[in-house]
Amino acid sequence: MNWLTNVVRPKIRNMLRRETPENLWIKCPDSGQLVFYKDVEANQFVIPGSNYHMRMGAVARLKSIFDNETWYDVALPEVTPDPLKFRDEKKYVDRIKDARARTNLNDAVKVGYGKLEGSAVVVAVQDFDFMGGSLGMAAGEALVRGLELAVEKKSPFIVFAASGGARMQEGILSLMQMPRTTVAVQMLREARLPYIVVLTNPTTGGVTASYAMLGDVQIAEPGALIGFAGARVIEQTIREKLPEGFQRAEYLKEHGMVDMVVHRHELRPTLARLCRLLTKAPALETASKSVQPVVSPAQIVSVAETAPAAPHA
Repeated sequence: MNWLTNVVRPKIRNMLRRETPENLWIKCPDSGQLVFYKDVEANQFVIPGSNYHMRMGAVARLKSIFDNETWYDVALPEVTPDPLKFRDEKKYVDRIKDARARTNLNDAVKVGYGKLEGSAVVVAVQDFDFMGGSLGMAAGEALVRGLELAVEKKSPFIVFAASGGARMQEGILSLMQMPRTTVAVQMLREARLPYIVVLTNPTTGGVTASYAMLGDVQIAEPGALIGFAGARVIEQTIREKLPEGFQRAEYLKEHGMVDMVVHRHELRPTLARLCRLLTKAPALETASKSVQPVVSPAQIVSVAETAPAAPHA
């Protein structure tokens, strides 16, 4: 019996066991519905039944915007990783390492340069999965570099904001990114180039108090939380109950804080149309037409310090 118990049974059990991925199913935060992950991914991370907009990673977002899912990664300057030698429950450098390993990103902001329905654009995406999309020195440098590239290439600049605010581990150096990015936006404005902001869930804190609310056109995704301080803090300060849906995209549109609320499936054509209108560019006959890069990769590397073309998996 020992042979049957100790050898045969474990072998049969191993043959029948299947490895199940951790993210095989997703539970909708709005309806509680369980949805197959691949279906949500194919639907641009929008829950099919409830239409709830899940958070979208930086690479997936860039793929959804650029023609043929192809773009040039903009190489970003290196910054001091831990200027204040900060430590709370664990070292700040360890938190950065963990975030990089988990997201496969260098920091919270990724910048790409490519074509959107035939028009050259620079797109910056803030990834909330990287330390809550917090604005630190590296993220500030990424945004400034992207805005400088847009001025250099005379192209529109689109930013997808998603953040909990400034990165506390960098203190005043993080807060300094608010005026720096504001000055860079003004530089784009002086060049008379479009600056379009897409507010995703959530966009709060110092990001909302700086570049996220300076767009020529302010777009928000449905249900996105947008504000500076949290609702609970505001209620405790003013000692009043806030109205239903306060700080949500639809409420802010009704009160004039954003220009439009656009479903994710309609976002790409909307952005392309806005870029054409604001730059007075002619419309393409077909948006799916294959487009050659504006300049060769070698030219971009020498002028804008960008990496070779993507996409990345």
